[in-house]
Parts: sequence; structure tokens; C-alpha cells
Amino acid sequence: MNRKLQTFKYVLFDWLSASVTWSLFFFYRKTFVESQKFGYQVMVNMDERFIQGLILIPIFWLLFYAMLGTYRNVYRKSRLRELVQTFATAGIGVTAIFFALILDDEVINYTTYYQSYAVLFGAHFGFTFLFRFVLSSITANKIHSRKIGFPTLMVGSDAKALELYDELDSQQRSSGYQFKGFVRVKERDTYLLEEHLPFLGTIDELPRIIEEHAIEEVIIALESSEHESLQNILNQLEDRDVVVKVIPDMYDILSGSVRMDSIYGTPLIQVTQNIMAPWQHISKRVGDIVVSILALVVLSPVYLLTAIGVKMSSSGPIFYAQERIGKGGKPFFIYKFRSMVVDAEKQGPALSSDHDPRITPFGRFMRKVRLDEIPQFFNVLKGDMSLVGPRPERQFFIDQIVQQAPHYRHLLKVKPGITSWGMVKYGYAENVDQMIRRMKFDLLYIENMSLLVDIKILIYTVQTVLMGRGK
Repeated sequence: MNRKLQTFKYVLFDWLSASVTWSLFFFYRKTFVESQKFGYQVMVNMDERFIQGLILIPIFWLLFYAMLGTYRNVYRKSRLRELVQTFATAGIGVTAIFFALILDDEVINYTTYYQSYAVLFGAHFGFTFLFRFVLSSITANKIHSRKIGFPTLMVGSDAKALELYDELDSQQRSSGYQFKGFVRVKERDTYLLEEHLPFLGTIDELPRIIEEHAIEEVIIALESSEHESLQNILNQLEDRDVVVKVIPDMYDILSGSVRMDSIYGTPLIQVTQNIMAPWQHISKRVGDIVVSILALVVLSPVYLLTAIGVKMSSSGPIFYAQERIGKGGKPFFIYKFRSMVVDAEKQGPALSSDHDPRITPFGRFMRKVRLDEIPQFFNVLKGDMSLVGPRPERQFFIDQIVQQAPHYRHLLKVKPGITSWGMVKYGYAENVDQMIRRMKFDLLYIENMSLLVDIKILIYTVQTVLMGRGK
């Protein structure tokens, strides 16, 4: 599967749809609207306004679709869902164009406005959905006929896994699973599934197996005696960009947890990985960039004064860089104003406390008002961090946290932040136990992520800074 080519096709046809729609609408306005208004047949000239619209209108639509996440997962599109989404996005976009460009047209009566809106909406929706329907149908046909599919891993090795594999493999219309092998939960002499699929390893090796075999989907089919391993399996998959599905039991079906995407497909529960809607993800990133640029400009005098304070408070560099672990377990260097003496960790990694002698007098002040953190706006601009997100930790302490709280890996699903719900509640952690208590609020944040929650946390952070309540 060539995802870049498939994405390019969607972008190309969306651009073509927007261009054709604007051209036809321009001719409609000249031929009907303006001719009706002035009482004579208006000549259709491809003037400067037409050329500007032909350039800018398609760009608007492509940016709008990208913001809504239209071009993500181009091989996993449902035609019915595509119909609904195209109808909704066309309505929103056409309304914006109507009020921005068309509402000032000279018309005989308001009925003309309604007609213009209907023509623009009908043409745009019609062309856009037609092209998308063709692309989605071609893709669906290739998936159903097993010409293309998604590299899949089966977690489980016995009766339920074998039953599920047989059901999926015998489907007349394939669901797109291309099994690369299976991993076992409990060690046995033989595995029922090994006659059909290669044995790839154990659940503790999931990250390696997923990377080596480029796995895109993981299906979990455990026996009743293996259910206690489910949380460990999900923890192993937390920071992996894979679709995770679990076979449902009767309780899941009766409680309404099972949602079918295909009438012909096998009922599976998909473990949701998308914490925020695509448009919120993009809005969050845009907000990060805008606020960071403003902060770097507006706070430039504060940066200068803080740098002078650090230099005068103790000998050593002004800034301090330290490796932390970010989204997906990827390491990066976090930047701070130095608040401790040089070689503060010559005896090894150690967390600070309220009366830590390693903290300089000016460093203590910086920590109370969070001035030591403001260089991290550079990290946000680079994309390593966000304004709001769980605080990043060092691998040394993560290893200790995971021993007591394996679900810490859940925090690695998102970018770390300058501030967080846990940071507002607890401030700097002095030991691993406090890190774990703070983690509870960061987990709550992840489960409730939204732009509104981010704004609330930022407001509380500003209050903490202004009132000097930092710890």
C-alpha cells in the first residue's frame, strides 16, 4: 500500500472538485444572477476576481479538510461515514464562503441568495463526494478481494484465537487483516494457532515485534485464564501507533460496547487511541505555536532579567539541558534556566525538595513563579512538547515508576507539557511516590483532553505564577 500516493489522490481530487465548483459557480453568477439584476446578458470574463478565487478557494478547502483530519487513515474510510462527513464539512465550508464572499452581491431579492447558496453547496458536495466515493470504492474492493490489507498480529494462541482466525480467514469478503503471526500469553508445549501462523514471541516482546514486522493492527483473543494479562498487554501497546481490537464477551455485547463498522465483519471492540478529535489536535498545535511565539517576543525582557539573575546568583551556565522522555518514548532535551548549583547530580539522578541545598537562592524564587520553565517555549516550537501535557520525566525515574504503576506508559501517548493538571495540583515531585500521585491527575487529563480543559489548566497555571504558589 502506498499511503502517500493514496493521500495525494484525495488531495488532488478535492482540489479539482473545489476548482470545478468555483468555476461553474462563477459562470452561474454571471449568467443568471448578474444578468437578472442588470436586465441584460452579462459577458462572462475570467477577470482578476475569478483567478483569485480559483487559486484561494481550493487552498481554503484543502486546509479546512486537513484541519479536520480528512487525509488521515486514507485506507480506512467508510463510504457511508464519508457521505455524512462530506455533507457536514461542505455545509460548514460553503456557509463560511457565502458570508465572506457572496453576501455582498447585488441581487433583486433574497431568494437569489438562497438559490446561490443551494447551487454552491450542491455543486461542491456533489463533485467532492463523487470523487471520494470512487476512491473509497476502489480501496474497499481491493481490501475485500485481499489485494491490499493491514499487517496484523494476533495476541493469543489457543481456542479463541484459533476460532477467530478461522472466522476471519474464511470470510468471503476480507476485512483487510493480513496476519504476520501470533504471540503467546502463557507458555505451553504446543499452541493451536501455530499450525496456521508463525510464532513471533511473548507479550513482553510486543514493542519489538510490532516494529520488526511493521504491524498496523493488533487483535487480542485471550482465554478466560489469561484475562489477568490484558492490562499488561494494553500497557505494552499504549505508545504504539497501531489499531487495537479485542474479542467481546456476552457482557460487552449486552452492555452496548460492541459497535459494528461492517455488516460482513467479525464483531470486535476497538480500543480507542484517538484522545482528541483531529481538528482539536491541529488547533492545539496551532495554539502551541502562536502562544510560544508571542511568549518569546513579549517575555523577552523577562528572559533577559532572569538570565542576569541566574548569572549573578551562582557561577555556571545560564541554561540547563536535560534528556527527558517524550511522546512515544522518544527522548529529547528539555531546556530550563539553571536553578541549581553546577554538578548538582554528580552523585547520580536525584529529585529536589523544598529545602534542597543544591537550589540557589535565585533558583528558589524562579521555581515559585515557574520562571525556570519558560525556556521550554523553544521545546514547544520544536514540537517536542506542548503547552499543556504531562510533565516529562527521565528514563531513570520512569523505570522506577513503571515498577509500581505500569499504566504510567499511558502518559507517553501524548506530548509532554510545560504545565499539567498534576503540576497545578502538586508542583515539583520530591520522590517517586509523589510522581505516582501526580500521575493520577495527568491520567485524568488524558482521558478528558480537550481545548477547554487546556485553557482551564493554563488559567490556573497563570494564577500559580502570579500568586507565587509554585512548589
